Amino acid sequence: MNNNVEQQLADEKTRIASITAPEELEMRLRKALNSAPAKRTKRIAPIWKVAAVVLLVTVISGQNYNAFAYFGKQLFGFDELLNGTTLQQLNEKGLGQNINKKTTLLDGTTLTINGIMADANQFIMYYTLTNPNGLEDMSVDAFRPSKISGFLTDSNAVSGTSLINEEHTEIKGQMSFDSVNPFSKKLTLHFWQQLVENGQMSEGTVTFPYNPNEAMETQIKQSINKKVKVDKGMITFKSITATPMMTVVKGKLDVDNFDRVKLGLYGIQLIVDGTPVEILGSGNQTSLGGRTFDIRFDTLPKELHSMQLVVKEFPGYQKLDEKYSLTSLSDKPLMLGDKELWLKDVSKTSQGIEITIASDDDVMLDGVSIETNNESTPLKTTINQKETKQVDGKLMKERTLLFDTQAEPGSLLIEGIHYLKAYNKVIEIPVK
Repeated sequence: MNNNVEQQLADEKTRIASITAPEELEMRLRKALNSAPAKRTKRIAPIWKVAAVVLLVTVISGQNYNAFAYFGKQLFGFDELLNGTTLQQLNEKGLGQNINKKTTLLDGTTLTINGIMADANQFIMYYTLTNPNGLEDMSVDAFRPSKISGFLTDSNAVSGTSLINEEHTEIKGQMSFDSVNPFSKKLTLHFWQQLVENGQMSEGTVTFPYNPNEAMETQIKQSINKKVKVDKGMITFKSITATPMMTVVKGKLDVDNFDRVKLGLYGIQLIVDGTPVEILGSGNQTSLGGRTFDIRFDTLPKELHSMQLVVKEFPGYQKLDEKYSLTSLSDKPLMLGDKELWLKDVSKTSQGIEITIASDDDVMLDGVSIETNNESTPLKTTINQKETKQVDGKLMKERTLLFDTQAEPGSLLIEGIHYLKAYNKVIEIPVK
């Protein structure tokens, strides 16, 4: 039992260490940032030179929200951050709300909450940090928004981007949070700031008015309540909510091996009129009621005729119970079902027997041990995981399996693999 627990902890440590930002999200952020210079030369002075991107992986589910969005007027001075996005189009239509609330941080920097955008799916804050003495040392920790609170509101930060000017005296930023309660008329931003004298973090707050007088109706809000069976459990799709800023699908996961494959929700597509809608991000949380999830997609067209959710890929499991000889290394891969496993090296060190392997990025081994003539030794831990390019140019995940024994192994035993499996299961969503 102890070995199993230790192995699960070791596997989880390795999995977490390998997590990277979703390619789709990274591409979306880079698209916005990379397109900034062209716009800068045409419309505003070339004052921005450095872009910083902050991605907060914290995603906590929002509370119930009436199907309304609240907007006011156009926000100015954030063209660089909005360039080429859906939010830019909404802002140009005057669908923002000016705030212009100021406060002073502990190091003398002025924080201005310039404006907001909000709907049933998210709350976005636009802010400026100004310090004539310079913001050279302004790192992510120097000003870190954490949540928005208010009447029936406790909305956590989700993601953000920011730009600093050439003089390093001004930062303009955009921060998104979970949606706020539509009955809130006063909101408080909670943020962390780093103390100059000792580097410790201190929490600050600033309260500002929130005006729900101008409302825009949510495009779609309806139940789905459909289930999809996968190898290790069930996915339940609960609802879809489409607003002017994004589309969110929510549901529940009863899947034992969901955490064994990274970015497991990114294989779920929203298809509208035959075309996939761009995925913006996803999150999941576990509570006493089980594990829930949300997948965030781009906005939907005003007129649509069909809508589908497609579970194209999702974490799966294949049982193997296979024994592979370690007596000699081959230049050919071992086959784990349809997946390849390359044995790179087998050696004995002071720590034990080390076996270096390489596989596709989505493959995680289950129930691994080595066998000698007299005994079987389970995997102790996995070390030195990295991405490597193979002779044929293919990128693979390389890592070293460590076994707590000095006995020469004769074979490698693998009970099964977790991997990203193709399901291609379709759920039709009625268009009302």
